[in-house]
Amino acid sequence: MEYWNAPYFITPSLHHSVPDPMPPLLQVENLHTSFHTRHGIVRAVHDVSFSLEKGETLGIVGESGSGKSVTCYSLLRLIPEPPGRIEKGKALFDGVDLLSCSKNQLRSIRGKRVSMIFQDPMTSLNPFLKIEDQLIEPLLIHENLSRDEAVKRGVKALQDVGVPGAEERIKAYPHEFSGGMRQRVMIAMALITKPDLLIADEPTTALDVTVQAQILELIKKMQKEIGMAVILISHDLGVVSGFCDRVNVMYAGRVVESANIADLFARTQHPYTRALQKSIPALQPKGAELYTIPGMPPDVSKPIRGCPFVPRCEFAQPKCENPVELLEVEPNHGSACLRVQQKELDLTSEDLR
Repeated sequence: MEYWNAPYFITPSLHHSVPDPMPPLLQVENLHTSFHTRHGIVRAVHDVSFSLEKGETLGIVGESGSGKSVTCYSLLRLIPEPPGRIEKGKALFDGVDLLSCSKNQLRSIRGKRVSMIFQDPMTSLNPFLKIEDQLIEPLLIHENLSRDEAVKRGVKALQDVGVPGAEERIKAYPHEFSGGMRQRVMIAMALITKPDLLIADEPTTALDVTVQAQILELIKKMQKEIGMAVILISHDLGVVSGFCDRVNVMYAGRVVESANIADLFARTQHPYTRALQKSIPALQPKGAELYTIPGMPPDVSKPIRGCPFVPRCEFAQPKCENPVELLEVEPNHGSACLRVQQKELDLTSEDLR
């Protein structure tokens, strides 16, 4: 936790007062997001809360459909309305509630102080516009630069993310770039305004392992240079383990475990997280059959009363059908498993392999 740099103040009683801690950069409280369809209400995000400090890296992991992307799209009010609807909650970014502020206020923050790398670089770039036009747009809107100045910044941004021949390539169209290079362009677009917060939605999903490592290293380098916070969305716990400070594990639209990365692996406190760890190929003995989580994620269009992981959990008991909340079971380590909360289940006592 960071503290004000100002010196302590002397009170009339001659006691030293401790300065108040700095508020988090982002504070999300009780976020609920649903999609109202002809077949019912899909509760994509259910009561999600978390905070993010300046310069911190938060990972959000889970299977497809767990609510990772919808959570972050909700923060920037990018979900389509209708059918999407943010039912309730707050998202305080530097004191501004992103979910209730005016559109003009949100527009001044989105793309300037908060940027996002979208999941698929193949479809995130407009095929009819040159890279130059798409890359410098945030500068023209938020910083009122001349086009010549913006283009110079654009070239520098492409050079920073490792695009060779940036002065010529900036005039090209997206189809003239490979998948890895398009992803670099997306990163350059997100970082060109030097945001306070970068949301990276599975930025390496469609890339090979070598390019994946380069992209993550590039984001980490840029993060250190400009001191921004990062939210990394991924389905791969292995990728998150080497990149993030803290992790929220999501399942069926809920956060089921939250901890710093070391504690998450050393002292797993939810059966779903344990199952995700067992699914990492590197943890499997050579020649052993790869582990898969049995069953399928639940249908979130139907009410879920208790723990949503019960049908797939090897440790489930009848009482697990009762409502459960995310509670702190160790210092700074939250779990939404009733048996863990009641200290009936020690998931660290078994070999994850």
